[in-house]
Amino acid sequence: MRKRLDSDAEEPEEIWFAGVDWGSQLHQVRVSDRCGRSLGDRGFAHGGEGLAELAAWILQKTGASPDAVHIAIEVPHGPVVESLMERGFQLYSINPKQLDRFRDRFSPSGSKDDSRDALVLADSLRTDRRSFRALRAVDPLVVELREWSRIAEELGQDQLRLANRIQNQLWRYFPQLLELSDGTIEPWLLALWQLAPIPGKAARLRESTIARLLKNHRIRRVSAADIIQALRAPAIPMAPGAVESAVAHIKILIGQIEPIRRQIKQANAQLEARLEHFLSKEETAEGQQVEQRDVTILRSLPGVGKIVLATLLAEASDALRRRDYHALRCLSGVAPVTKRSGKSRQVLMRRAVLVRLRNAIYYWSRIAVRLDPRSRARYEALRANGHNYSRALRGVADRLLRVACTMLERQTTFDPNTVLRSASGQAPSASIA
Repeated sequence: MRKRLDSDAEEPEEIWFAGVDWGSQLHQVRVSDRCGRSLGDRGFAHGGEGLAELAAWILQKTGASPDAVHIAIEVPHGPVVESLMERGFQLYSINPKQLDRFRDRFSPSGSKDDSRDALVLADSLRTDRRSFRALRAVDPLVVELREWSRIAEELGQDQLRLANRIQNQLWRYFPQLLELSDGTIEPWLLALWQLAPIPGKAARLRESTIARLLKNHRIRRVSAADIIQALRAPAIPMAPGAVESAVAHIKILIGQIEPIRRQIKQANAQLEARLEHFLSKEETAEGQQVEQRDVTILRSLPGVGKIVLATLLAEASDALRRRDYHALRCLSGVAPVTKRSGKSRQVLMRRAVLVRLRNAIYYWSRIAVRLDPRSRARYEALRANGHNYSRALRGVADRLLRVACTMLERQTTFDPNTVLRSASGQAPSASIA
């Protein structure tokens, strides 16, 4: 016999609940029935054997099929989640901050242990399932795309750290080189340093040698004559051995940064290949044009490049599939947090976000302001109202997310001359507090 709940989803009449307090070495699990009566509480070692034993123990305690067991866990990813989802259990995740509030119902004193947390997870899922996020199996291609986008981001952060260290060493003894760039350590600048790692040698470089280096790196914003003039500026007096030590330090850093730059190129190539595969794999309805596919629609938006597109698809695939504008603006930090109490009212920036998605949306809105007249007009209006740079960009991002969801609903690509309206008939709104 089956019944229909408020969510309009069918499920077995008899259902069971479990809470998993995961750990690096031991996972604590508690199982209860729909009335909250405990069926068992046990810990399992992390590993293939332990996770298989965990799943078998839950099935043995409940005597039910996996789809009748609802399991709560704090994280929406990882080996525990993947192992249980693979076996067909119904999984839900909850934010650790929310779990901390639920814990107060069971322990007003604030005491905490793994067994109690498993109890809190299981019982809170039983009574407040709407507060948990149901987890669904993710397309393997999305998993790969997510991993490569994260790899590319992490490599970029590693490159930035090394570049900052090189910049610090150049600032110590050779600041003339830093005047030639816009604050970044570029490959052509490192090639110039390798030709002349100390100011005395740099002052003797020929203009033709520098011109050839600039041509090889396709640099046109600075001329060989300008570089010669900068390199022949008076050097900073240094204590004996200081220049030599700085040069040795930079050589080591260059040896680390060059492989990372090659790896970033490889990661970007992998991202591009998977985006193309994603596009070719998308199934369309009969008679639907290629331009109507989701990836093509998102690509058509101003400011959406390879990195932004990959991050949107990898970090917010479920919200995009549901065309859920409100979920997107919350996950990306565009939606504010309003706190009201009596006459008091505070509007704060949202901090509980997907950081990678927030960074991608921020970058997207920054580029859109340059490319899209309507985004630019929205930005200027917010700045004129006294909002700061970041707040104005969040306003632009809010409009872009609404436009993206409306385009996905209508399956139309971006047209700067069209004012899209959502299914409710409302024009894209960009007002946020």
